[in-house]
Amino acid sequence: MTDNAVATRTPLTVLGTGDMGTALARAWLAAGHPVTVWNRTASRAEPLAAEGATVARTAAEAVAANRLVVVCLLDDASVGEALDGAVLAGRDLVNLTTGTPGEGRSRAAWAKERGARFLDGGIMAVPPMIGAPESGGYVFYSGSPELFEEHRDTLAVPAGTRYVGADPGFAALHDVALLSAMSGMFAGVTHAFALIRPEDIAPKDFAPLLVEWLTAMAPAVHQTADQLQSGDYTRNVVSNLAMQVAGNATLLRTAGEQRVSPELLTPYMALMERRLARGHGDEDGTGIVESLDLRAGASS
Repeated sequence: MTDNAVATRTPLTVLGTGDMGTALARAWLAAGHPVTVWNRTASRAEPLAAEGATVARTAAEAVAANRLVVVCLLDDASVGEALDGAVLAGRDLVNLTTGTPGEGRSRAAWAKERGARFLDGGIMAVPPMIGAPESGGYVFYSGSPELFEEHRDTLAVPAGTRYVGADPGFAALHDVALLSAMSGMFAGVTHAFALIRPEDIAPKDFAPLLVEWLTAMAPAVHQTADQLQSGDYTRNVVSNLAMQVAGNATLLRTAGEQRVSPELLTPYMALMERRLARGHGDEDGTGIVESLDLRAGASS
């Protein structure tokens, strides 16, 4: 890389050098971006100095160093504490701290009051995936479209970018929605392994079957989306709710025989039974979304 090429790279500041912040800073440094870093525990920022980063003594000093400021801290409260006293007027603030949609919206308003443009982000990756294009990691961004367009190439250096709208809460909402789906999947996987654990079935032999089955079932997500969008929860139903609830009895009896607690399954089963009791047996599980909507009093 020539000195000229390095000179064209956007300089930026990274606040927070935990595992993720360090991975982000390293990716930008490796791509030739001048990077200023700050961390509350100064010693955690020092390894990046050996890789070419400038270590600021205070967060305010780090913010003053560059127009583009990326924040990757513990939580929203720590963002406010770190930026307290920093001059944000004219800065482009990109918050990659994990938070809620409400926190993203509040922080955007807070930044605007201080004269900064704002993007919130949701990182769909773990640190080893950062700076590795083949890993599939990416970051959701929402907030200022102008900020995103101006810095799109720079933001794409550590991981792919997916802009999901001007509402600053949408990045966190997409992030948490996907993580919630993942949690449900892991609950099912955990229960499945618990069922086979007492038997002479090697987990490594069972794992490929589990991956194959989950992969085959994943496209059902598209049908759920189609039904939600159309409002017709009976469209293209293969296994209706009445059949599924009847089948749940076998799942519970098997858990009992294997001496496995059904507590990872029963909350969802209870929602299925409630929906069925209210006359929706010809649907599949899509209508349970309505049962979770507290705005409607979860009456469906």
